[in-house]
Amino acid sequence: MIQRPRGTRDFGPEEMERRRFLENIMRREADLFGFREVSTPIFEHTELFTLKSGPNVVEEIYSFQDKGGREISLRPELTAPVMRFFVNELSNSPRPLKMFYFGQCFRYERPQSGRYREFYQFGAELIGNPGPGSDAEVIALAASIMRRIGLKEYTIRIGHIGVLRGLLARAGIDGVRAPPILQKLDKKEYEEARARMTEAGMSPEDIEHIVEITQTSGPVEVLRKIEGEARDHLEAVFRILSDYGFTNVEVDLGVVRGLDYYTGMVFEMDAPVLGAEKQICGGGSYSLTELFGGEKSFSTGFGIGFDRTLLALEREGYQSPAHQVEAFVIPVSASVRDEAFSITAMLRRNCVSTEVDLMGRNISKNFKHAAAINARRAIIVGEKELAQGSVTVRDMSTGEQELVRREDILSAFKK
Repeated sequence: MIQRPRGTRDFGPEEMERRRFLENIMRREADLFGFREVSTPIFEHTELFTLKSGPNVVEEIYSFQDKGGREISLRPELTAPVMRFFVNELSNSPRPLKMFYFGQCFRYERPQSGRYREFYQFGAELIGNPGPGSDAEVIALAASIMRRIGLKEYTIRIGHIGVLRGLLARAGIDGVRAPPILQKLDKKEYEEARARMTEAGMSPEDIEHIVEITQTSGPVEVLRKIEGEARDHLEAVFRILSDYGFTNVEVDLGVVRGLDYYTGMVFEMDAPVLGAEKQICGGGSYSLTELFGGEKSFSTGFGIGFDRTLLALEREGYQSPAHQVEAFVIPVSASVRDEAFSITAMLRRNCVSTEVDLMGRNISKNFKHAAAINARRAIIVGEKELAQGSVTVRDMSTGEQELVRREDILSAFKK
């Protein structure tokens, strides 16, 4: 047998129903916030991702030459393609421009629990005004999605990249020297971060102050440790989130996101039930449009790891609604099969989910099959009943049966 590639999965009908159910909840929530869906190609020019994340990203993604010799990559995330789309075709759209998306992404990494080489991402981007209202709107959407799908335990940690960048700049570290330090601080690799700051000529006092700031977390009051625009911005974001009704929010100045394109607020969402690999969402404000050939535009957004979020829900005991068929039509003999197909078609035309016996089973086995597919009612099409212009309708949960006129079948189901 040919096996599926490592790091990929097959989804059966039950799993797909569970995934589509949650996916559609996310879509509806984004729609309630005024975000509209967009879609981009599953592969892009490799340059799109190296411009965003640096040349080393090629080692982590599926990158190849196509038959025309072009460098192509399967998308490892969706923010860069959406912003490329914005620069190409949507830059004259009214602001704020609110977009959301859902799709497959690919990364060449070691598969582990909740992490695959082919995975799914739900995300949103807002392009508009660089104010706390825009940042709070995006965080509120991500939090509303978690609340709507029924995740019981999750926390939102919010920081601001400007805090550490400002401290590094005052210590004489800016430009290309800052990102490598921020990346180590983001990963909590403090010894390597200290070594890089020492090599850059920073004093021990400045180094320890920066490490202390990255370890600052708690309620909004801890922002008193810092001063300036970043503090004012975060306090305003927290006030708006409180107005929206979200209280499971905390400051975490260790949320750094060391990549150059992040410009201000950054946030992460955790599901404690997942243990060490608990992050299910990340985002922040950023600037990519000028990198892709457009004019500088304020952007803020997030990406939700759909697979890991579903895993968190399942560990909390989540169960999606069971698959159900409204009607299962049973012809009792070959002579009534045409009438059975006609009844099936009539119900389907009127949006009643309906299956019909295709296997030629006897009536006893058909009842067992109706129960197995979770049919609400069985319609028994028999010769004697048809001679009276009727069929028998059986309630599969109670076993009760009634004779229903052929022309009243739809009314019985609608009722």
